[in-house]
Amino acid sequence: MHDVIVIGGGIVGASAAYHLAKSGAKTLLIDRRDKGRATDAGAGILSAETSGASLPASWFPFALQAVGYYSPLIGELESEGVGDTGYAVTGELIVAVDDDELDAYAEKKRVIDERQHGRGLPSVEDLHEVSPAEARELFPALGQVQKALYFSGAARVDGRLLAAALLKMAERSGLANRAEGVDSLIVEGSRVTGVQVGSETISADQVIIAGGAWSVAFGTQLGVQIPVEPQRGQIIHLSLPETDTGKWPIVDAFHGHYMVAWADSRVVVGATREVGSGFVPYTSAAGVHEVLGEAMRVAPGLSSAQVADIRVGLRPRTADNLPVMGGIPGVEGLYLAMGHGANGLQLGPFSGKLAAEWALGVENGVDISAFSITRFGG
Repeated sequence: MHDVIVIGGGIVGASAAYHLAKSGAKTLLIDRRDKGRATDAGAGILSAETSGASLPASWFPFALQAVGYYSPLIGELESEGVGDTGYAVTGELIVAVDDDELDAYAEKKRVIDERQHGRGLPSVEDLHEVSPAEARELFPALGQVQKALYFSGAARVDGRLLAAALLKMAERSGLANRAEGVDSLIVEGSRVTGVQVGSETISADQVIIAGGAWSVAFGTQLGVQIPVEPQRGQIIHLSLPETDTGKWPIVDAFHGHYMVAWADSRVVVGATREVGSGFVPYTSAAGVHEVLGEAMRVAPGLSSAQVADIRVGLRPRTADNLPVMGGIPGVEGLYLAMGHGANGLQLGPFSGKLAAEWALGVENGVDISAFSITRFGG
């Protein structure tokens, strides 16, 4: 008998398991380890202040809390010596290269300015426009840009490393792991009491579903629609031997792509957003062409880089691009934490923490009403 079963071992599930095990709860993580998990391919951009400009207003305060949680979390992990997570504050450039990006740049800057003035943060020293020349000094591979906004507080993290660190710490605190799939939930009356894995029934007081895009499979049994679908994202790792890229900032332009530099002479560029992809995490010629074409448009200085790796992730996307968080009406003992889409690494550790607290009966006071599954009806 377990106190809590967590379904899914991506960043959300790993965080939930970490916080549960650390609290002393007898916790079991069940993870099928499907190919194409979004955590393993995410860029890891952490910048609430400059993200989600087109999303509903409810997203921003939650994202601020989520990104703000990184500092104490990384501090905990570092103090325990569980290994590198790839976390670093690198700064971010938002750039408009071509004329067709100028209106989008102006609108995004307007939203960012409103947030900045409304909160009195970040300071103008930390978030401000820079000249095209200053932008190229910060990211030498950039081409000619017309407009650039710089935020010094943006950070990045390696999703694979962070999830592994969380699970390593959780295992030290007694977490049990099973590399299997959950066939169904065990429901007695209106309460979930465990899961079925093959012929084995595993009992638990609480269950957290954090299975990313694969979570939709539990909806039929529960009599609800879990409106999460996979969105394929192809991301390419470029190597620039003997180039110090460790202090280069993140770069965002306005054709839906980004660049993230790392300390090992590597720049990650991406990503495609392939709606209707299904659960097929493959690399396509069209996807590679799109990603590299956009990278060369914004940063032609990357043209001589070596292609070191191509990763594919299936983002768990909802129709309104907001996560699905909390319980399901009429079903006790069950919590959802999924649907973070392209913001999984940004929101995931905090979401996992909240899910753990719900399962433990801890009042955290965080408003997740906008993320309830009830917003979809039915």
